[in-house]
Amino acid sequence: MSTWPTEMAPPGRGTAGPPSPALQPGGMVGDGRYRLLSYSGTDGRCNAQMWRARDGQLGRDVALTVLLGNQGDAHAAARVRRTLERAMHGASYAHPGVSRILDVLSPGNGIAPREHVLGIVVAEWTNGTDLIDLIADGPLPAATASRLLEPLAAAVEGAHHAGLVLGTEHPQRIRVTPEGQLRLAFPGPRAEASSRDDVKGLGAILYLLLTGRWALPGGPQGLPVAPIGPNGSVVAPRSLHPMVPHALSAVAVRSLEDTSVGGIRTGAAILQVLDEIAEAEAETGLIPVVTEQEPEDNVVWTTQRPVKDKTRTRKLAIGVTALAVATLLVLGWIAMQVVGFFNENNTKGDSGPPLVISQVVPTTETKQSINNAPTPTTGPVAPASISVFNVASDPDSPNKGGLAIDGDPNTSWRTDKYLSNFPALKPGIGLMATFAQPVKLAQVVITSPSAGTKVEIRTAASDQPQLQQTLVVGSATLAAGDTTIPVKMTAPGQRIVVWITSMSPSGKLWASQIAEIKFIGGR
Repeated sequence: MSTWPTEMAPPGRGTAGPPSPALQPGGMVGDGRYRLLSYSGTDGRCNAQMWRARDGQLGRDVALTVLLGNQGDAHAAARVRRTLERAMHGASYAHPGVSRILDVLSPGNGIAPREHVLGIVVAEWTNGTDLIDLIADGPLPAATASRLLEPLAAAVEGAHHAGLVLGTEHPQRIRVTPEGQLRLAFPGPRAEASSRDDVKGLGAILYLLLTGRWALPGGPQGLPVAPIGPNGSVVAPRSLHPMVPHALSAVAVRSLEDTSVGGIRTGAAILQVLDEIAEAEAETGLIPVVTEQEPEDNVVWTTQRPVKDKTRTRKLAIGVTALAVATLLVLGWIAMQVVGFFNENNTKGDSGPPLVISQVVPTTETKQSINNAPTPTTGPVAPASISVFNVASDPDSPNKGGLAIDGDPNTSWRTDKYLSNFPALKPGIGLMATFAQPVKLAQVVITSPSAGTKVEIRTAASDQPQLQQTLVVGSATLAAGDTTIPVKMTAPGQRIVVWITSMSPSGKLWASQIAEIKFIGGR
């Protein structure tokens, strides 16, 4: 980490608190015990700066979280005291994902009264690199991000069980060890920080590793912020980078959401997904996970030249010859029948009555009767369109929904591959069929190879309803092949949702596919 001339502020990162001659490289703090070596970042939310410093008494490098402010400001002093109390309680907590706290300083206790410093948290120095420097060349692969975050997530979960808050919600407090693990290098949680903020911090760090963007307020200057979707939530990492596994993308977003709308509450839930990603990588070696897609336009690409097979060529020639002979025989028979028909008519002459063809011209009354005739409601009913119905952040195979109604059972719409079955990270996924006119269905027939998949047939009143605004009119567990689902509709509807509530197991993963959907009308 580079330093800068004494008369210059840290470039691009800003400063916190009133200017202090001591807070420059080479300056001394803590009653002259600690000499500042290099600046690591600023947490403007609590007016703190993070520094690498040298302990002159013990001759070792340490990490300083310097809390700045006016010592005459009672409100600021009270907030800092709360931070220092939390830091002292955390000094007994030992975990590889957290730098060990060595000392806590306050005015009159290691801090000279003249300094513009309200408190200092001293922790052991973490060798390695800054978290932000790690993504300088772009986002990381999903497996790498999982391995990096796992120790920090485990540290958060352990601290919460011990009744502690760590304060992980700022990227410049985190460093990457030489062993490739994230570590809270500058402990000292804000006075108002809660365990929920730690979970949000984990989600924001995971989002940063997967996208290169920071998803919480108060981030460093110059660091790109996460985009916000129409619903007010951050856009899912998978929407920005399709190579991100769905489970990892979902856990990053849900960690940032409020628990009242389904947000993740604990570090254990995040840790479980990280463990599953690591386990899947170890067993399959297919990280990052790529969603299986249908070949475009059914084109098969190959790098091998075709092999000349004489036996196969001979069989093909015999088959073509036999087909040609059969075709000639059929055409000859048809010609004989036509000739016989005309000869028979000529023999009969005019003995029969003349055939009169009359044209019926519809009257006004006839036209009105035709227009008012009821539309047939029985038998197969084809939808006008179909789309993926999704209530979470990103849909599964959004461009493949039409394969479920294309009449070809060899093509299918597929869900993503999940590490956990619904509703672990998502309540479900489905397809919404829209009809030109309201229909009253009696049955829905689903063709699927995914035995064990559980589905519900629902009606919807709008194009983009919430799940709770739809009505269940049928349900079933799919068998391999065709499954007929009885439907009980009290009134015709124009939008029908096939909603998957449980997927089929596929080794360590979960996924389902739907080859065809047929809608059968009834009276």
